[in-house]
Amino acid sequence: MNLYTSLPLIARAQRHARRTAIVDGGGSFSYEDLLAASFRVAMALLGGRSDLNEERVAFSLMPGLAWVATQWGIWCAGGIAVPLPYHSARSELEYFMNDSGASTVICDVETSQAISLIAAPRGIRVLLYDHCNAFRQAESANAGSDVTLQRRAMILYTSGTSSRPKGVVTTHANISAQIASLVEAWEWSAEDRTLLCLPLHHVHGIINVVSSALWVGAACRMLPRFEANEVWDRIAEDDLTLFMAVPTIYVKLIAAWDAASEQRRVLLSRECAKLRLMVSGSAALPVSTLERWKEITGHTLLERYGMTEIGMALSNPLRGERLPGSVGKPLPEVDVQLVGEDAKPVAPGSIGEIEVRGPTVFAEYWGEPEVSRIAFRDGWFRTGDTAIVENGSYRILGRTNVDILKTGGHKVSALEIEETLRQHPAIADCAVIGLPDLEWGERVAAAVVLRRDNELTLPSLRTWAKELLAAHKVPSRLIALDALPRNAMGKVAKPSLAALFQTPDGDR
Repeated sequence: MNLYTSLPLIARAQRHARRTAIVDGGGSFSYEDLLAASFRVAMALLGGRSDLNEERVAFSLMPGLAWVATQWGIWCAGGIAVPLPYHSARSELEYFMNDSGASTVICDVETSQAISLIAAPRGIRVLLYDHCNAFRQAESANAGSDVTLQRRAMILYTSGTSSRPKGVVTTHANISAQIASLVEAWEWSAEDRTLLCLPLHHVHGIINVVSSALWVGAACRMLPRFEANEVWDRIAEDDLTLFMAVPTIYVKLIAAWDAASEQRRVLLSRECAKLRLMVSGSAALPVSTLERWKEITGHTLLERYGMTEIGMALSNPLRGERLPGSVGKPLPEVDVQLVGEDAKPVAPGSIGEIEVRGPTVFAEYWGEPEVSRIAFRDGWFRTGDTAIVENGSYRILGRTNVDILKTGGHKVSALEIEETLRQHPAIADCAVIGLPDLEWGERVAAAVVLRRDNELTLPSLRTWAKELLAAHKVPSRLIALDALPRNAMGKVAKPSLAALFQTPDGDR
C-alpha cells in the first residue's frame, strides 16, 4: 500500500505510525491504522481514476476513525471534503448537498436511509463507509493524487444565524496555516492527549481539536456527542492534557459537578487541574462562567476568537495573564486591524470592525463570486465583528449588524449589556437584541432564562439595571424563556428572538 500525498497533515502522520491517533467507541487506532483506512477510502472514491479533480464529496459520519479517514481519503483522491452535520434535518442536508454540488456522499448505516432519500433523486452516488473500509487492493497499489497546497480542500457552511448559510472554501494551504498557527501558539506536542465532544461540521472541532492533535502525533479521543458526565469521566480517567469546548458545554459541566457527590467533586477537580490547557470559544464566555470554572478546577479558561472564514485569529496567551472578557492578541501569521465606517484604521482605544488577512484566511464563498468580492477590502477580510483594543488586548463587542444596537443616537454592545444582566440574582442566562422603534431607532430588548423559583418584572429589572448601566443601555423590553435558542456550536440564534417579543409572555 502506498498512500501518496504531499499534503502536510497526512504526510506528517507517517512519522508517527505506531503512536495512538484516535480512540473512539470502536477501540484505539494508530496513525498506521488511520493511514490504511484513508487509503481504502481514496481507492473506493477513485474507482480506477487518478484524480477527483476537486469533485465535492459530502460525508455524514459519527465522530471517530471513520470520520477522519474519510476526510483524509477525499483529500488524497483530489476531492473537496464537505462535512455534513450528523443526524441533521433533511432540509439542512438537502441545502448543503445542493449548494455544494456534491457528486458523492459517504455515510454510515445509521444515516444511510435519510441520505439515500436525498441523494437518489439528484443522481448523487452513495457509498457506505463500511464498504469503503472493506475495499482491498494489492499491497503495491497506489492511492493519491498530486494535490498541491493551492487546491481547494474543504467547504464548511457558516452557522446561518443572520443569513443563509454560505459555503466557506479553504485550500490545503489555508488549513495547514490554520493548524500551524495554533500548534505554535498553544504548544501542541506528540505527548498531548485531547478529547473531542464538539460536532465535526465546524472549524472548532475540525481544526482546533482533531487536526491540531493529528498534526503533531498526539492522541484524540472522540465522543459521538457531548454528555456532561461522560466528559467528566474522561477527564478523570484518560490522563488528558488539553480540552476545548464552547461556553454552553462549560455551563453544563459546572451543573454536573454541582450535582455530584462531594467525593466525586474532589476527584474531578483534582484530575481536571492536571490538564495543561483548557480553551473556550465559538461564543462569548460569560465572566461568571470563567470565574466559576476557575473555582472548581483552578483553570483560567483561555478565550480566543475565530470564525469559519479565518480559522482562529486572536488568542489569550498560553503563558501569561488572561484577561476576562478579552480574546487576546493576533495569533502567529495573522494580521488584524480595526477600521471605522470610513474603512480607515481607527485610533487606539476606539471601536472598529475587525479585519483579518494572512494565509489562514479562506479562499472564497462557494458559488458566490460577488459575495466573495464584497467580503474583502484591499486584501483584508471584513469579519463583520466589532471590537476595541484595551490594554493591548482585543475585546469583542459583537456582530456589527446583530450585537451592535443603535438606540437614541448611541451605539451599544449587546454583549456588554448581557454580561451585566447575568449579575442579576434571578437571571441564569440572557440575550439582548435591538427591536425596531420609530422614536429610538432600536429598543434594547432582553430575553432571559430565570433561575429556578425566581420571577422578574420589567420595572424591577430596569430599577436594578440603572445602578449598573447608562440609561440608554437599560432594557425597555423583557421576555422570560425556558431556554435561549442556540445553534450546534452554542451561539444564540438572535434573529429568531425578535418574533418572541410579539407573544403574550413579553414585557411582563
